[in-house]
Amino acid sequence: METHLLQQDTDKQTTDFITHPLIKPDAIEQRLYQLNLAAAALKQSTLVVLPTGLGKTIVALIVIANRLQAMSGKVIILSPTKPLVEQHASFLKKFMTLPPDEIVVFTGSIPSAKRIALWKDARIVVSTPQVIENDLLSHRIDLSDVVHITFDEAHRSVGNYAYVYIAEKYQFQAKDPLVLGITASPGASSEKIEEVCRNLSTSKVQVRTDDDPDVKPYVHYRDLEWRHITVPVEIKGLKDSMQRVLDNRIEQLTKLDFIDPNRKYLNKRELLDLQSRLQSRLRSGPDQQVFKAISLVAEILKVSHAIEITETQGPEALAKYFERLEHEAGSKSGSKASRRLVEDVYMRQAMYALKEMDVTHPKLEIVKDIVSGQLRNNPDSRVIIFTNYRDMSELVTRNLEGADNVRPVRFVGQASKYKDTGLTQKQQVEILDKFRSGEYNALVATSVAEEGLDIPATDLVLFYEPVPSEIRSIQRKGRTGRSHAGKVVVLVAKGTKDEAYYWSSRRKEKTMNSKMRQLSDTRNARTFGEIPGIPGTGMLRTSGTLGTLDTGVMGTSEQLGITGVPGTPEKPGMTGVPEQSEMPGVQGVPEQPAEKAGQKQLLDYSGEKLQIYVDQREIRSGVARALESAGNDVILTTLEVGDYIVSDRVAIERKTDVDFLDSIIDKDRNIFGQLSDLARTYDRPVLIIEGANLYTARQIHPNAIRGVLASIATDFGIPIISTRDAQDTAALIQVIAKREQVDEKRTPSLHGRKTAMTLSEQQKYIISSISNIGPVAARKLLQHFGSVESVMRAGPDELMEVESIGPKTAQRIREVVGSVYKG
Repeated sequence: METHLLQQDTDKQTTDFITHPLIKPDAIEQRLYQLNLAAAALKQSTLVVLPTGLGKTIVALIVIANRLQAMSGKVIILSPTKPLVEQHASFLKKFMTLPPDEIVVFTGSIPSAKRIALWKDARIVVSTPQVIENDLLSHRIDLSDVVHITFDEAHRSVGNYAYVYIAEKYQFQAKDPLVLGITASPGASSEKIEEVCRNLSTSKVQVRTDDDPDVKPYVHYRDLEWRHITVPVEIKGLKDSMQRVLDNRIEQLTKLDFIDPNRKYLNKRELLDLQSRLQSRLRSGPDQQVFKAISLVAEILKVSHAIEITETQGPEALAKYFERLEHEAGSKSGSKASRRLVEDVYMRQAMYALKEMDVTHPKLEIVKDIVSGQLRNNPDSRVIIFTNYRDMSELVTRNLEGADNVRPVRFVGQASKYKDTGLTQKQQVEILDKFRSGEYNALVATSVAEEGLDIPATDLVLFYEPVPSEIRSIQRKGRTGRSHAGKVVVLVAKGTKDEAYYWSSRRKEKTMNSKMRQLSDTRNARTFGEIPGIPGTGMLRTSGTLGTLDTGVMGTSEQLGITGVPGTPEKPGMTGVPEQSEMPGVQGVPEQPAEKAGQKQLLDYSGEKLQIYVDQREIRSGVARALESAGNDVILTTLEVGDYIVSDRVAIERKTDVDFLDSIIDKDRNIFGQLSDLARTYDRPVLIIEGANLYTARQIHPNAIRGVLASIATDFGIPIISTRDAQDTAALIQVIAKREQVDEKRTPSLHGRKTAMTLSEQQKYIISSISNIGPVAARKLLQHFGSVESVMRAGPDELMEVESIGPKTAQRIREVVGSVYKG
């Protein structure tokens, strides 16, 4: 057993409280490190890294209180999920002296008209980022009088996440922007940290770890045990059968000359990289060897996953995986890789052996022993068991139900999967309330419990398996050892992927701590005692004794509203705009944000403001943001037909290459039904397919894809335009809008509803609903036979008299019309 000691609990000291006009008296304990962090964050936009349970929200509270006290305007605090938004709002109402109605919550469930009214009088808006992004795009709000934004879980500020857009708009619109990003784990790589800082326009990083002198008094003992487990011989036998399949597929790839003959094993990253390279080769034209290799890689990934489940999860989880694999193989949209695997003799051998096996993975009983032991010795304890897979969360919960003193509950995300319905947000909150009250005392959770939900502090956190991500590992461990000592146990199956993840997680955590320490030591040097050059700033006045303030920044003693804590500068307009970056590779906040310097960089047009209606579901694509940033009047609404409306006659349907391909093979996402509505309701419909992997993203023969494209162009009369990415799509939409609104003097009109069809449209719809018959062929059939009934009664020879109806189509019509219904 290996244990890890963070810090022993310290002797109790006299509690001092923060005194501030906007913070309730005797409510917030004075902690020096929190005041130091707030002082730095009030000097300039800052990313604060602080371990879970050490009060990141209190740092935000101090910054918020100071900004509201010193300046007129409002503050926003953003959090990823609705439950966490509600939690933050309750916290602020509990500890601030502001009237409760001045602290408002914005979520998607609140109508936009009500949000506009609430925005006007609010001092603090607590919101999910998607709602603020939506309201910014719709011009319902602007950020000109927002004096501060806190970004909770700031490590999410990468890629296309809403935080990035909001931070960009804030720097452009606000008179005096100040940003605070708070996170427990920004990531192990310098590049990731730099991206977060760049996207939030933070030029300072403030780090506290458990070993910092001002943090140590508040850190509790946390025992960390890595328990290594021997996998039974019977389970290894299951692996041996599947290993033969894996070796065979790798050998076939070698013979095709796509991998080195000396390689006997490829990890998941290498396989995905090979898959990407193979798909890229198809862009120059179809190649049967490449198609075969892509299918082999897909098989290798599936078998590798099955082996990992066998070794680290157990036979029960493998049985569920095999069930899904067989279901996929038997479905109409199932891949060739799935079909070949379930037909493979050695895979069938593994499946048969599994059915005969009565051995369980030892992890299940070890979990029961650990949890029941904890709750037997400490009946009021709370325990969280983390599993990587939903299947295991169900199995672990079921196994714990018979244990003494254990009242388990399963806690998963909202998405529903094959034979597994997710939890609604309301159900999640109810489960957590019951866990908090003690009705349940063991929470068996997937990754949904790692971040973004108000999970009560626990006495024991148990990992069913290690996780290779340092961010996830830190978040899981942070669920214990908050208010008192806690324990973390991680189960590791010997000789399996668990061990690789074990070493990966430990290495990444050490790397992140090292990089955080470097940032702390070299970029944010702290000086204890009085701030040089400003007399009287070294003492902090609280409701109790005087303490020494470690700020690391310069300021005046009155600025925080708490004597001795510096905050906003004496001259307005200086805060939050750093002179230059203090992060390597980050250029800081530019003197003029890109949006200010080139608001029309997407497309220079002659000053006309274009109006574009955008479907709400398109927000995450990035296209709406690009259109709005280019100076267009973007109106977000729910469109029943099309994704973008640019005039009374032009509606645009946008599909990514992957989405387009999925809509071909997924019967529940009928691309022809969508485009039929589009063509029926708008005179000039347009289809945009975005991305460069149309022929490689899915294992669909290029001729099948070309056939669909040909049908859309000829049967529906819809032009198809290809674009590279979201920016390219936005530029194209803007060009079309300019032609329609400026050159043709047309205005957007939302007449595109799925209105009741006319009689002739209904007749055409009935015929065209038969597979392989488009609207053009349906119209020719009706024109030839005169009615739907006559078409249905016609024989194959009569049907083939109609232009464009061949033997296969005629046979298909007769098959649909004449077959016995078996539903």
